[in-house]
Amino acid sequence: MKRSSQNGYVLVYLLLIIFLFSLVMVPIINILTAETRVLAASVAREQALQIAEAGVNYYQWHLAHFPTDYQDGTGQAGPYVHTYTDADTGRTVGQFSLSITPPPTGSTIVTIQSVGETFANPSIQRTVTVKYGVPSLAIYSFLSNDVIWTGPDETINGQLMSNNGVRFDGTGNAPIQSALTTYTCPSSQGSPCPALENGVWGSASAATQSFWKFPVPAVDFSALTSNLATMKSLAQSGGLYLPPSNAMGYSLVFNSDGTVSVYKVTKLQSNPGGWDINGKARNNNTDYKSRVLQFTQTLPANGTIYAEDNVWVEGTVNGRVTVAAAELPYDQSTAPTIYIPNNILYAAKNGSDVLGLISQSDIVVTYHAPNNLEIDGAMVAQNGSAQFFYYPNNIKNSITVFGSIMTFGQWTWTWVNNSGNSVLSGYPTTIDTYDSNLLYNPPPDFPISTAGYQLLNWQSN
Repeated sequence: MKRSSQNGYVLVYLLLIIFLFSLVMVPIINILTAETRVLAASVAREQALQIAEAGVNYYQWHLAHFPTDYQDGTGQAGPYVHTYTDADTGRTVGQFSLSITPPPTGSTIVTIQSVGETFANPSIQRTVTVKYGVPSLAIYSFLSNDVIWTGPDETINGQLMSNNGVRFDGTGNAPIQSALTTYTCPSSQGSPCPALENGVWGSASAATQSFWKFPVPAVDFSALTSNLATMKSLAQSGGLYLPPSNAMGYSLVFNSDGTVSVYKVTKLQSNPGGWDINGKARNNNTDYKSRVLQFTQTLPANGTIYAEDNVWVEGTVNGRVTVAAAELPYDQSTAPTIYIPNNILYAAKNGSDVLGLISQSDIVVTYHAPNNLEIDGAMVAQNGSAQFFYYPNNIKNSITVFGSIMTFGQWTWTWVNNSGNSVLSGYPTTIDTYDSNLLYNPPPDFPISTAGYQLLNWQSN
């Protein structure tokens, strides 16, 4: 009897211990189970993120090889689903789904959205959204293949770059660059030239000199040569094509209501003879005197205007458009010129309005242009210069450019004496301000960089 009583006490104690153990351990086990689930979910989220990033990397590679394919090589609308194989184990562990948004009209920015998941936890998905863009060659406020001389009354707001040497006596607030370490400056750059100088030199302030950089890699000007044959085809198929005028050329007046008026120039206004940046006598008249209205129309849907003749451009631009003046094949003696006889303004300077001017030869501000002139736009003189001819004592006041200037030859709006302290012709005050909207939203058919797509933005959930 005594033995049985003791056994019963032991049983009671054992049950009590088991009960107390359960009270303590069950919550611990629940906590460990929950933490295990959280850890597993965290691992799955990280794996899903890496798979989503793999999708973005894949399409970046795809764009590098097929820059204008936004349908994953299928020719069909997305999303585009790809399985993902673990490189270490060789096992297919998940998949990513791609949605590609092509660049809007006038932009080079493509949006890639990649949704990743593992097969083990398909309910856990991660999304990575990135934007890639191809920069245009309008990254520069001014770009030249020839020497540059910026005078003391000139201001450059934005990057300046020359494949040759730069004399900089003015004011700048961004990189001022030359592809050369040293060079022999020509007499056209004033005293003390000709002389051996650094790639960038001059009498600019210390603050401006802090932006000087040389040598830097040269810019390939062959990339600047826009595909004029393609532009001609686009103008003929959905733009505005202007054949040889059998007169003096065309006058284009942009109107603030989003239209352009096209005139045929029948007579030129006389002006004295002058000289160009290369010292060549220019006895041609640069301003129109008589013109006949041909038509007025809305800006073409594809934004391309192509003229096989000289073109005078002015007015208020409301929209996105590029004007090219060219004759194919290129002949130096007959290549057309773009003339600027008056202000060219944007209706708004927020990127919605943009103008490209691509001349096969020169871009010339005319003799009778306003004393205070503003040009809004990105200008390209493919085989010549952007310039105001030297006319003795034709001294104006100021010229302001909002955009970009790219010239194969030298550029000038101002002519000074050899010491650089006295203006002889042109615009004593010049202000060039870079339009940052041009970098990834250039004018239609504008030359773009050969650098390819650049990462602009990365986001994940």
